[in-house]
Amino acid sequence: MRAPLCQHPFMRVREMTEADIDAVAELRVRAWQSAYADLLPRTFLDAMSVAEDAARRREMFAARSPDDVVVNLVTEDGDGTVTGWAALGPDRPGGAHTNAGPRTADVAELYAIYVRPGLLGTGIGRALTTACLERAAQLGFTRVVLWTIEGNARARRFYELAGFTTDGTQDTFDVDGNGTLIPLVHYARPLAPRQPPPAPPLTDSGSV
Repeated sequence: MRAPLCQHPFMRVREMTEADIDAVAELRVRAWQSAYADLLPRTFLDAMSVAEDAARRREMFAARSPDDVVVNLVTEDGDGTVTGWAALGPDRPGGAHTNAGPRTADVAELYAIYVRPGLLGTGIGRALTTACLERAAQLGFTRVVLWTIEGNARARRFYELAGFTTDGTQDTFDVDGNGTLIPLVHYARPLAPRQPPPAPPLTDSGSV
């Protein structure tokens, strides 16, 4: 079992497991309903289903292959309650909601990062972002990108403080399948190159 990525008395970051699916689905739906209350149609948010989200997530877990590089991380508090979730994997080259087109091998995408409502500003989002960036570098990616809603000022400030900058790329998201288009903006940030392992120490060969 992989050790926790980050740990202190009140929070740790670790890999998501199938046992976390229900908690992550509940967290994601409640986070959407809270964070996007003024950005997305109320009818869409009210119709979101925790059970349906959990079912989709189980299908995704079941479909994973041994070479899958999608990373799902969660934070949990001292009682083991899941308080945040993030997902990262290969960049979707065709835009915010399509995998069409050739991938750029060294670019990762932060697909999602959500914190349980009521816990924003407590460091959970920062811990998840840091862990995702570290994991992306370990996987050999040199850049991380993401999409966020153009009008989501709080999220945009958060990403900018984490070192992301807009690159001018835009897209739209048909949120309810009925032509309700939500404008999105694209952010990117470079990753520090992985450092080569240190050279072995020189040994005294006895020569002069």
